[in-house]
Parts: sequence; structure tokens; C-alpha cells
Amino acid sequence: MRKSFEGLYALVKSRMELDPLNGHLYVFCNRWRNRIKVLYWDGSGLWVCAKRLEKGRFAWPQTTGEQSTVAMTTAQWTMLIDGVDLSQTRSKAWHRISRN
Repeated sequence: MRKSFEGLYALVKSRMELDPLNGHLYVFCNRWRNRIKVLYWDGSGLWVCAKRLEKGRFAWPQTTGEQSTVAMTTAQWTMLIDGVDLSQTRSKAWHRISRN
């Protein structure tokens, strides 16, 4: 968790092979999952935000195989940073299908 702007930017660009300037949030956690850092491009500059839990751990989403990224909804992101274990929840969302 020592990396800042340039280090996190390089991780996204080289290791993940993604564009850090695309407006997505890139979230990194430490081994103990009690700290996270977020890299975000707002169109005019990079943001690096950090959060440390005083108690407990972040319930980090599981990846499969060599997958290094996870897509999340805004609700899932909010629950993650609030300390909710996403694997213990289920979505009750529904979507209206328009008929032509």
C-alpha cells in the first residue's frame, strides 16, 4: 500500500493492461484486507483515495482463474466500502423489458 499516483497508474497500465484514464475506479487492497486505495481519473487529473478499517476486513470479491478485475454496480461498491460481505447478499433487482 505504498504506491501512489504513478505506481498505481503503472499497475493498471502494465499489469492489468487497462487504460487508467477511462473513468473507471481501480481499487487495490492490502494482504490483510483492512486498507484500500482507489485510483480514479476525473477528466482533469488523477485521484488517489484511501480507507482504513479500524475493525474487521473488507469482504473482497472473489475472482476466478487468472481474472484480475471485477465489475461492480454502485450499490455493490457502496456495500463493499461499508464492510458488507457481498457473497452473503443477493440482489432483488428487476428490470422492465420493453415490448415492441
